[in-house]
Amino acid sequence: MTFRCLSVLLYTVAGMAQTPKLVGDYSGMLGPLHLKLHLKTPATGAIEGTLDSVDQGAMGLPGANFHLDGKALSFDVPSVGGKWHGAVSDDGATLTGSWSQGQEIPLVFNRDQPFAAAEKPSPVDGIWLGTLSAGGANLRVQTQVKSDRAGKLYCSLNSLDQGAMDLACENVQLDGSRFSFEVPAVKGSWSGTLAESGNELAGTWTQGAPLPLRFTRQTSLAKPKAPEPPKFGEAMPPVPLADLKSVLDRDLAEALKDGALAPSTGGGVAIGVLQHGTRRIFTYGPIKEDSIFEIGSVTKTFTGLILAQMVVQHKVKLDDPVRELLPPGTVAKPDGAEITLLDLATQHSGLPRMPDNFNPADLQDPYADYRPANLYEYLAKHGVSKPADAKFNYSNLGVGLLGQALANRAATTYPDLLKTLVAEPLKLNDTVVKLSPEQEKRFAQGHGPGHQPAHPWTLDALAGAGAVRSTAGDMLTYLEAQLHPDRTAGTLPAALAMCHDLRSDMSPNMKIGLAWLFETDTGNFWHNGATGAYSSYALFNPKEDFAVIVLFNATVSGNGSFADTLGQHIAQRLTGKPAVLLRN
Repeated sequence: MTFRCLSVLLYTVAGMAQTPKLVGDYSGMLGPLHLKLHLKTPATGAIEGTLDSVDQGAMGLPGANFHLDGKALSFDVPSVGGKWHGAVSDDGATLTGSWSQGQEIPLVFNRDQPFAAAEKPSPVDGIWLGTLSAGGANLRVQTQVKSDRAGKLYCSLNSLDQGAMDLACENVQLDGSRFSFEVPAVKGSWSGTLAESGNELAGTWTQGAPLPLRFTRQTSLAKPKAPEPPKFGEAMPPVPLADLKSVLDRDLAEALKDGALAPSTGGGVAIGVLQHGTRRIFTYGPIKEDSIFEIGSVTKTFTGLILAQMVVQHKVKLDDPVRELLPPGTVAKPDGAEITLLDLATQHSGLPRMPDNFNPADLQDPYADYRPANLYEYLAKHGVSKPADAKFNYSNLGVGLLGQALANRAATTYPDLLKTLVAEPLKLNDTVVKLSPEQEKRFAQGHGPGHQPAHPWTLDALAGAGAVRSTAGDMLTYLEAQLHPDRTAGTLPAALAMCHDLRSDMSPNMKIGLAWLFETDTGNFWHNGATGAYSSYALFNPKEDFAVIVLFNATVSGNGSFADTLGQHIAQRLTGKPAVLLRN
């Protein structure tokens, strides 16, 4: 549930095992990105294909490491640092899985069904484009309408400048010249009249207050707003914490007007900054200082600290095989090296991003029905042998397994382990997995990539990978402990220091401790996170003695993670470096 940046997602699929079920065209949505997967079987018998990111206008990035084992399918996309893994349905019509560039995002492909178009199109069939003026911004809205041989009308809606693509319509009706449709995903509707010329639809969009929205007929699809590469402003002298709020007010002006924090988005952010022992919390949008957010994969750093606490308290050892912390008989002892607790905490276990028996019943809450029994079923089949050349491979499965294994050893649950070993010793009263009734009232409403209200996530067997909720205040206290372990009590000083020991390389400029990622050029320890409705970014720098937490009540968009960008921007302002601009 973490990633640094959402890149262009186009890749070539090749080298899969032969199966006639995986031939054809498939469609999927990754957040706001509309993807098309085209599979074919060449003379070699292997399956090949391409994936197009229709909305971004790019095609054919090569894939690698394709693997089809029974129903389990996976492949890498080295050019964007991403992976897809999942399961093939019995009839080959559905590929259910996840895309990961650090952050795990559900990505399901469905085979396209031939559409039997009407022999005589309806008067409103075609492509329509309009401009909606809302909140001081002009937003392009595109709809595609088609009718089948039975005369039934279908349509989809694209908000081109917000990255909300292929939103399905319902109740599509044409009565004489009166045309109307609803868009349940955003709780909106349009109704109006087809002009006599047949080339104009004049009417009203309703999503709260009614707004005029006139469509004109088009001959081709308009492209969505392309993701912008990051741009940097000129460096300014290091900003002292006392002056940071006024600097952020200026730097966030565009985002507050028509970007990620515009009133129309519902977006709000809580920012916590700690510098030389002084702490400040700033909020923008419909957020209060004590608002609670899902922190996504920043949870992994808590799981790393739980592991360190249990090591210091002599309850486990870093080199303990994870197999020994599972129920007896769960998985056989492998020949040769096996996965240890340290391997899981440093993302060097060789485990995939997600288990191949991860088949969510509800994609709005995809982890809710993945129970310990499912996890043990997967491990029994996959085994716990560690590959000889195991390199860094970001795995929600791995850290989720670590959290479950540690809870097993302590004869408790992950939420209770979090409370006993981290939250209570650090007095983090709002850092929990399950919210109390009072905390529910402070739980910020989350939003999906198209700014629509979105469902929070519930994690069970994989709780250690992303289940924690917290506030900016609690997270600052947590980061202060990371900066100054010696100021904590009990076994925490030794445990926190253990988390910061750099164990393995990730890339030429990045290393990893117990879950914390470390940038060698800046001296920053960091981790980010995202769920379906929230995103976060946590950073601390012991040498410069500062820390930053950003909690945002929206998931990532086609332009990447706003929480990441804002967190990096603040660190750059504090250290006097050129700062990435906050326009998204």
